Amino acid sequence: MLDSPWQIGGKTLNSRLLIGSALYPSPQVMQDAIRASGAGIVTVSLRRQAAGDAAGQAFWQLIRELDLAILPNTAGCHSAKEAITTAQMAREVFQTNWIKLEVIGDEYNLQPDPFELVKAAEVLVKDGFEVFPYTTDDLVLAKRLVEVGCRILMPWGSPIGSGKGLMNPYNLKAIRERFPDLQLIVDAGIGKPSDAVQAMELGYDGVLLNSAVALAQQPVQMASAFKSAVQAGWLGRQSGAMQERDFASPSTPVIGTPFWHQK
Repeated sequence: MLDSPWQIGGKTLNSRLLIGSALYPSPQVMQDAIRASGAGIVTVSLRRQAAGDAAGQAFWQLIRELDLAILPNTAGCHSAKEAITTAQMAREVFQTNWIKLEVIGDEYNLQPDPFELVKAAEVLVKDGFEVFPYTTDDLVLAKRLVEVGCRILMPWGSPIGSGKGLMNPYNLKAIRERFPDLQLIVDAGIGKPSDAVQAMELGYDGVLLNSAVALAQQPVQMASAFKSAVQAGWLGRQSGAMQERDFASPSTPVIGTPFWHQK
């Protein structure tokens, strides 16, 4: 039950955790941490792979050895044109129509550019891509992405690499309620396993993270913690939490009364 199959982008996976491949202290730690996470999808930057040099090829070989679904990204792109070109190159290099679409609009907090993001998503969907757009938690922007054909949305929890967790659970909840049938993944800002639990308890289908594991003092151990956190949050959501109450209610209402005196 913990690893019940999950359908996304035409593939069946056993994990709702997606993990990045950057910032690890060493290639071996990266491999060990990703394996410990149990993730079914690993994100890869074309910019890191495409150089064609020995380092790029060695990195690609490590990724292939993991035998996971590859989600290339357009990290570092600042315009729709640049992101579209990068996505098309990634399709050739990685032999997949999946693309994590990132179009950065501000260098301070790496917030996505909503206008360029929608423009690029529309072109890529028409070109046959399964687009995983990295977006803010703005409901109207989410609607625009759905209108141009996106079947998956990846709103941020907070800015990339900040580790601040879910800054605005209300906005994330609103997107979930507005699009009950869409695949929703919280991407960016996750810092602790409890953040992942919260995202899953909000009804999200998965969590994508990188820095929280790669920059942990013990990346492999932290990856294992996130694996358990995503499972716990998902199971909790499926189990149906009790309603909050404004008053106390004893869990053992007959305390102090011998059971043979109870009627």
